[in-house]
Amino acid sequence: MHFPILTSLVALPVAGATLLLLVRGDEERTAPLVRNIALIVSLLVFAETLLLWSQFHAASGDFQFVERHAWIPAFGIEYYVGVDGISLLLLVLTGFLTPLALLSSWESVHTQTRAFCVFILLLESAMMGVFISLDLFLFYIFWDAMLVPMYFLIGIWGYERRVYAAIKFILYTMAGSVLMLLAILGLAYMHYTATGAYSFDLLKLYEMPIELHTQFWFFLAFALAFAIKVPLFPFHTWLPDAHVEAPTAGSVILAGVLLKMGGYGFIRFSIPLMPEASQYFAPLVFGLSCIAVIYTSLVALVQEDMKKLIAYSSVAHMGLVTIGIFVMNTQGVEGSIFQMLSHGIVSAALFLCVGVVYDRMHTREIAAYGGLVHRMPRYAFTFLFFTLASVGLPGLSGFIGEFLVLIGAFKANTWVAFLAATGLILGAAYALWLYRKIMFGELVKDSLKGILDMDRREIVIFLPLVLLTIWMGVYPNSFLDPIAPSVDKLIGDFNAAIKLAHTASLR
Repeated sequence: MHFPILTSLVALPVAGATLLLLVRGDEERTAPLVRNIALIVSLLVFAETLLLWSQFHAASGDFQFVERHAWIPAFGIEYYVGVDGISLLLLVLTGFLTPLALLSSWESVHTQTRAFCVFILLLESAMMGVFISLDLFLFYIFWDAMLVPMYFLIGIWGYERRVYAAIKFILYTMAGSVLMLLAILGLAYMHYTATGAYSFDLLKLYEMPIELHTQFWFFLAFALAFAIKVPLFPFHTWLPDAHVEAPTAGSVILAGVLLKMGGYGFIRFSIPLMPEASQYFAPLVFGLSCIAVIYTSLVALVQEDMKKLIAYSSVAHMGLVTIGIFVMNTQGVEGSIFQMLSHGIVSAALFLCVGVVYDRMHTREIAAYGGLVHRMPRYAFTFLFFTLASVGLPGLSGFIGEFLVLIGAFKANTWVAFLAATGLILGAAYALWLYRKIMFGELVKDSLKGILDMDRREIVIFLPLVLLTIWMGVYPNSFLDPIAPSVDKLIGDFNAAIKLAHTASLR
């Protein structure tokens, strides 16, 4: 019996949060200890994800490190977890960003530090659970569980309109979750009518034939939940508010991991469970994705708040992800997964860049800055590096994902590829405009003349992000190799299901 490493990824953050609750003493005296415990726990979880990656058999497209235990046998509900190439690197991404999010809050969170660290660790546990669940009931529990800590992170440690943003976030995401729950129960009931036993086993449900008109309804129920999370136009309006009002650590995790769960959901559930419906609704997804890429890029161009601009850029970049997923070819799907990983790193870094100057000046207004390159050369280099990564400079991570998605889109539909490519041009426009407004020009504002460059803690935060962005851009195969077999299996099963359905319709 192997060590239950996947269970430990979920349990260790919960154990760390429990340990924090046992720390006694006043806020001021215990805050350093609480932060250090939370950071150590998050680093241990990250180390476990690296161990998982090192032991993962990259040539296999099957689920590995599987753990399975009966939970509620009467309804076929199990504790059933496993990992394949698609979920593996998303687990590593979650483990990587959590300690950086904690470090970013070191100087900015001064109240209720213990509760803040507890919610960060509980959020990490739930996110890990989402990526490893192979039982639909278990997946739904983790999916909803992660909403609660993020709600409190925004609502307690956010900025002026934090309560409004937190409520909007929870209402949007819960609305999608309720429909997804109905679809999950419907799938389990269909399995019961076919076999006489309920089952939430994802791999069994993959093999269950579903009538086309039923697939439509199931697809729409799942797709709404995932589209809100991505977020896909027109379900994106909660995201700018959540980003602007969330503390820096919340924005890092929201952009770095939570948005990726929508794309992951489409890949893991919508396409393999409802292949015909996925093919039928693909043009709709392409249309909404292209609108997201172009429209939100134009909206980003007129923003006056740095965080809101980067939030709209996230919607545009995630539009490329959904395009890559639904073209359903190797380049598109691999590109979308790589783009999720790259965007998780780069967008998190950009929000951290905003946090650096906000901690000093307590404003995110673009007009409040200018000429920072004269006082903050290290910061100017860091911001430029991630700005170029965001616009897809060759040699950095952003280029690989965008390039693969556009190749996949071109093979499927040239108009979709063309419209997606125009969004990349707009992306370069708003990103470089933001950089010019903040960094260049004369340092004329008196409030900026005493601003300090990045300190050692901030350099420690950004250095691994810089190195990883270069690694992904220069040697992408180290990330694509474990993804490829699982993607090939997904596309093979999808094409087989479509061919079978086509053959049946000709009879």
